[in-house]
Amino acid sequence: MAGIELSLLPPRYQRQVLDKLQKQELNRNRPEKRAKYGSEKATRGLLKFDSKKEARRFDELSMELSAGRIRDLRLQVEFTLQPAYTTTTGERVRAIRYLADFTYYRWDGQNWLYIVEDVKSKATRTKTYLMKRKLMVERLGLTISEV
Repeated sequence: MAGIELSLLPPRYQRQVLDKLQKQELNRNRPEKRAKYGSEKATRGLLKFDSKKEARRFDELSMELSAGRIRDLRLQVEFTLQPAYTTTTGERVRAIRYLADFTYYRWDGQNWLYIVEDVKSKATRTKTYLMKRKLMVERLGLTISEV
């Protein structure tokens, strides 16, 4: 442990730390879990992406950003499609949110257009995603550009 002497901790905290270290060691030796849709995770520096396809799209958008064709590139932008609320019976209903892979502005020759983009495969075009895509248009007036 960095900077803390284990023997100075109360016994229950010592057990907690030792249990955590043991779990970490077990997880280190396990093979990596397969992704939900079979994609392989990818990294670009400190950034982690859910798929190689998403990482490649980030590379493309980074080059466009450097060339000045797009601006204000953002990753993992959350949109609230329906706020949370409480029913008359006191039941709490969670908010409906959509998490876009990328958002940015692209120059069309006259204006900067706001683009919401999602990297999709056939497997990730679920019923839930399709419903959220419709809500994005209906509630926020935004169309999702699929790559």
